Amino acid sequence: MTDADERRPRTTIADAMQTTEGLVRHAGRQFLLHFYAVLRTLKLYPIENELAQRALDELHQSALSLLQVEDQLEVRLSGEFIFVNATRLRLNLDNYASFSHVLGTLRNAGVGVMSVDEHVERREWQVFASLLLASGAREPSPNRLTELYQRMLQGSVTHITVEPPAEDEDLEDEAQAKEVAKRTYERSVAVTKEVVNSIRMGRSASVKKVKRAVQSIVDQVLSNEVSLVGLTTIRDYDEYTFTHSVNVCIFSVAIGKRLGLGRLQLFDLGLAALLHDVGKSRVPVEVVTKQGSLDEDEWRIMQSHPWLGVLTLFGLRGYGEVPYRGIIVAHEHHMKTDLSGYPKALRPRTLSVFSKIVAVADGFDAATSRRTYQTVPLQPDEVLREMWENPRRGLDPVLVKALINLMGVYPVGTCVILDTYEIGLVHAANADLTQIHRPVVRLVLSTEGQRLVPAPLVNLADAGPEGNYKRTIIKVTDPGRWGITPGDYFV
Repeated sequence: MTDADERRPRTTIADAMQTTEGLVRHAGRQFLLHFYAVLRTLKLYPIENELAQRALDELHQSALSLLQVEDQLEVRLSGEFIFVNATRLRLNLDNYASFSHVLGTLRNAGVGVMSVDEHVERREWQVFASLLLASGAREPSPNRLTELYQRMLQGSVTHITVEPPAEDEDLEDEAQAKEVAKRTYERSVAVTKEVVNSIRMGRSASVKKVKRAVQSIVDQVLSNEVSLVGLTTIRDYDEYTFTHSVNVCIFSVAIGKRLGLGRLQLFDLGLAALLHDVGKSRVPVEVVTKQGSLDEDEWRIMQSHPWLGVLTLFGLRGYGEVPYRGIIVAHEHHMKTDLSGYPKALRPRTLSVFSKIVAVADGFDAATSRRTYQTVPLQPDEVLREMWENPRRGLDPVLVKALINLMGVYPVGTCVILDTYEIGLVHAANADLTQIHRPVVRLVLSTEGQRLVPAPLVNLADAGPEGNYKRTIIKVTDPGRWGITPGDYFV
């Protein structure tokens, strides 16, 4: 090696990541500026005008440039921020007016997410921009996004798709809110499955897709927590590895919200939680999916998944930024607060607060799910009680209390018998913490044992004319005994 070689700066993984993110940020900024130029020129000039045609050419080329850097192009609105492929674009004086105009135009049309695939045609940009301008000229309508989507189909715009914003004020309609939450949940499970299977087969995994999934979960927890947390009751035995990771992500972000973490902190926490068990992708499938208890050798292999997760996440840093906090959580989430867990700590250490949060979320979801070696899972209220009372769990009591405040004494999905002899499922914890024993319940079976369709919601804190509570929980019961599948009432 020559002296010149030694003096030459070496390219590290961190440098490569910063370069990729910088490229996305620069290309994303250029794309939005060209998008703004198209909207402005089409509003001022006819489509055949040279300025309009040039603006369309530049927009199409900037989109293709981004698609060459990334596997897809996604513009997501979150509050007053614009994300391009999970990279937040910084607003400054030079681009504030144009970015604000784009944000306002999309929002007026009901668009929260715009996705573009590599086959997009120049003609589609012309049709899409014209439809956005026409939508903004009309009176706002609750169905404005549906109308836009139908007109896009009529105009053969098939490589640009639109979705509602996660924080849409119109989501007060329960059915629409549940649909958005369900779509977020299903996509997160699909992304987790893709990443785990890619790692298992030795292929590169898309960290960008993981980050977009986590961003959607954070948005939903902040705007539609009840619907998303309700979906964690879907206990898919065949997909346990993937649904468990998504559930832990949802619970962790919801706990972090209770602790007052900011949006960016919740994103980092959610990313760490979704990837906390990624090391299991390197554990033999026959061990992970074994029917019955693990023997000593198999248990030793299973206990290796935290440090295997560390190795895996270090490898993923080459494909997209994985914060070191996520690597620490993968290593620490089974250590316990007294360090009596695994892997064994070689020296005294203070666990990351993210690791403690994920440990609580992981413990709750694992104990309430039926796994290969579990015939019947514990009822959710029993799990919370045991997590609170059993010090051998090695969980932070403050964070367990935060989970109890989130879930209530009777967690979401708990099947209960009321003193009216009606049977219901806990839909949500009571917003009034002084009424934590009286959740909101969805009535499933009537006093006569008839299934209620639709299943009405009742607040157990509601009192009758004489001041007595109308309904009270007298017992928790196994939903299977009554032919009830809790997940069916949250999809």
